[in-house]
Amino acid sequence: MKFSNQILVVDDELLTLELIVENLREQGYTVDLASSGTEAMAKAKLKSYDIILTDLAMPGMHGMELLTYFRQTYPESEVIVLTGYGTIETAVEAVKKGAFDYLTKPVTSDEINLVLERLQELNTLKTENVLLRSQLQERYSFDKIIGQSPPMEDLYRTIHRVAKTDATVLITGESGTGKELIANAIHFSSERRDKPFVPINCGAIPEELLESELFGHEKGAFTGALKERKGRFELGHQGTVFLDEIGEMTPKLQVKLLRFLQERKLERVGGTRTIQVDARILAATNKDLDKAVEEGEFREDLFYRINVIPIRVPPLRERDGDIPLLTQYFLKQHCQEKEILLKKMSPSAMRALGKYSWPGNVRELENLIERLVILTEADVIEGQDLPPRIRQQIPDKDFSYCEITEEGIDLKKTLDDLENKLIMDALQKANGVRAKAAQLLGLNRTTLVEKIKKKNLVHLLSSS
Repeated sequence: MKFSNQILVVDDELLTLELIVENLREQGYTVDLASSGTEAMAKAKLKSYDIILTDLAMPGMHGMELLTYFRQTYPESEVIVLTGYGTIETAVEAVKKGAFDYLTKPVTSDEINLVLERLQELNTLKTENVLLRSQLQERYSFDKIIGQSPPMEDLYRTIHRVAKTDATVLITGESGTGKELIANAIHFSSERRDKPFVPINCGAIPEELLESELFGHEKGAFTGALKERKGRFELGHQGTVFLDEIGEMTPKLQVKLLRFLQERKLERVGGTRTIQVDARILAATNKDLDKAVEEGEFREDLFYRINVIPIRVPPLRERDGDIPLLTQYFLKQHCQEKEILLKKMSPSAMRALGKYSWPGNVRELENLIERLVILTEADVIEGQDLPPRIRQQIPDKDFSYCEITEEGIDLKKTLDDLENKLIMDALQKANGVRAKAAQLLGLNRTTLVEKIKKKNLVHLLSSS
């Protein structure tokens, strides 16, 4: 809700009305008055109000009835109730029924201003969250997970099936493979997509702080706990909590997490009140948890609890057919961000990228492409522009010349590599137009298309 600064004050005490109205108008609000609930309802039919500030104890219609009317009829309006010291329990009940807050009489200008400031901050956050959620849904849609190789096709099918459920998922894979991207895709493809997605890196926070981050704490629970704070599980109520690097969690916290997963209930640090939480749990790790269980570093019962549906994200070396596709995507992304003309990768440079093992996976590839976009002056990135560790993948001799060594050669693989190279070169020369590339190779277009599919080269440029 975006404020237009329209406030309706409802009170049968004239003096109270005058003091409140004077203060609000000095703060720049547009204020209307009503001396009864009936009058307030009539005015609301003629004009929209952001805030209703109403007394509870009034003759005729009680303030609680007016609160119920506004929550049902004008849910976008926030209600703040005024009450005497003797009716605070009633005011608390009003908050439970949807009032934003309550103030006790006699109320001061500072108290009113403080509540209104909090309300403004809350609604600013709501507006920002709506925008952020829209951006996240765009960012983490399946279109943003790049890959057409068989391992990625299997991954897509699994995500589609898993997203429809509330099952706990354990996402495994090496660093840089995009485990958090997969977790986001699951959440934003699920029925919980309009609720919070709350990530936390369990390996980046010390144990004594991680417990508070996950479960929250009460005021005075420890030094520095100046006020109560909700943990990530509470913040993820009705949404999804993503526990990244769960393999780094200490044994003490593993026990507490296991209890939460079993009961979906928690107690804040320093508290005794039991809080029920409905949050879907997604976890991720680059550790071998089977081995960690064998070595006693990870609880076996917790492992089975989080490993309901395992998803393995393949490393880039197992999906080398996706490297050209990812390269093109990152080239376009970073050239657009830096507002420069789109750069291309030469065939020899692309072959070197395809032969490199990529220990840092997709993250390493993206970082490399960004660096090349910034540092390469030419429109085409050549093999010599690559770092030495990748440049050395470029063969000294061209595939058109092969020498049979004393140990012999793998003829089938050599011919297959040569055919792949010629197809890539032809498509490069034809600017991705397959009909023209087929003509350069002396093939029918349908024959070339079938070869591209069979060799898993569908990432190559245009489908023309």
